[in-house]
Amino acid sequence: MLIKKKIDLVILAGGKGSRIKKFLKNNPKPMLKFNKKYFLNYILRKACSYNFKKIYILTGFRSHVIFKKFHNKIFNFIKIICIKEKKEMGTGGALYSLRKKVGDFILINGDTLFDIDYNELIKSTKNDKIGSIALVRNFKQKSNKLETLSIKKGLVKYENKGHFMNGGVYFFKRKFLNSIENKKISLESDILPKTINQKKINGKIFNNFFIDIGSKETLKIASKEIKKNFSKPAVFLDRDGVINYDYGYVHEINKFKLKKGVLDGLRYLTQKNYYIFIVTNQAGIGKEIFTLKKFNDLHLYLKNFFIKNGIYISDVQFSPFHIKAKKKKYKKKSGFRKPGNLMIKNIIQNWDINLNKSFMIGDKKNDQLAAKKSNLRFYFAEDNFFKQIKKISNNY
Repeated sequence: MLIKKKIDLVILAGGKGSRIKKFLKNNPKPMLKFNKKYFLNYILRKACSYNFKKIYILTGFRSHVIFKKFHNKIFNFIKIICIKEKKEMGTGGALYSLRKKVGDFILINGDTLFDIDYNELIKSTKNDKIGSIALVRNFKQKSNKLETLSIKKGLVKYENKGHFMNGGVYFFKRKFLNSIENKKISLESDILPKTINQKKINGKIFNNFFIDIGSKETLKIASKEIKKNFSKPAVFLDRDGVINYDYGYVHEINKFKLKKGVLDGLRYLTQKNYYIFIVTNQAGIGKEIFTLKKFNDLHLYLKNFFIKNGIYISDVQFSPFHIKAKKKKYKKKSGFRKPGNLMIKNIIQNWDINLNKSFMIGDKKNDQLAAKKSNLRFYFAEDNFFKQIKKISNNY
């Protein structure tokens, strides 16, 4: 899980994208589409497998486009809040609005994808430092100061022939915001150089996938490179009867008992670079047997528990619909309820999934029918989840 409690995520998404203006069609740069998905979507999907408290998107140019798509939305039990700057404040001044909202936080540039482990960045920050910068190897050796960096004794420093550059992902302690003034100022040009010169910031080098969509050259290869990195096999899991024992409408932590081999099996899937999706009928919400809050609280607990055990659940889709529901808005037939496959279809549309190597495990005929409609291989749950997962994955 995230090393510190109550970590927030902040995404800088206010830029105009002047260098690639003709490709934007009057949209904010992070709303460019690659493989039919918004660039910002890629950032959020990765981030939401972690247990961030909240996600803040700082918007500026054409902010309503981002607000409409993401404001107050919930991704994997994390609420997204969009904030519009009243006037152009730059990448540094935009952070001023967060002073009373966030604790320690990860900061990401909205035009870069750096597929790193945020926990490793947090761990690289020493107690007496303000934060840490994720560095990536620089093959072009440009003149920008933040593109000629190195690390010495854990500290970021400038070198005339530094081989690394700023990767656009940072961890900052809450007190960092105390130095942000209410004026237009650049994080990259004004704040970070000063912080580096004062030896207040650590750094860590990552060799992970990195792409910056800020140039015409990068845009030509972005779709292919992004898909190459993010296209992975996925496992779709029913919940009750597959992950935990099905005692009927399970909604309390003390009654959620994992089945044999589940922790080892889910950890194995994470290590093998699978997306893990849970797709579960939850008619108990519609029937008022338990509340939506109870369901959310249980899954937030499970998310933290799984992350602590080295397991990352990519997303949880659930259907509260049932023709016998007491809540009027849920009292109907719905394709989201299995054997309908709209939960699965929604996931496939929003993620780059290698379907040829993907599969589903369930314990009921409805699960099998939903998988069949989605062209997914299906397996009925066996007694030992870990042994079953190894056997299935080895076949691929």
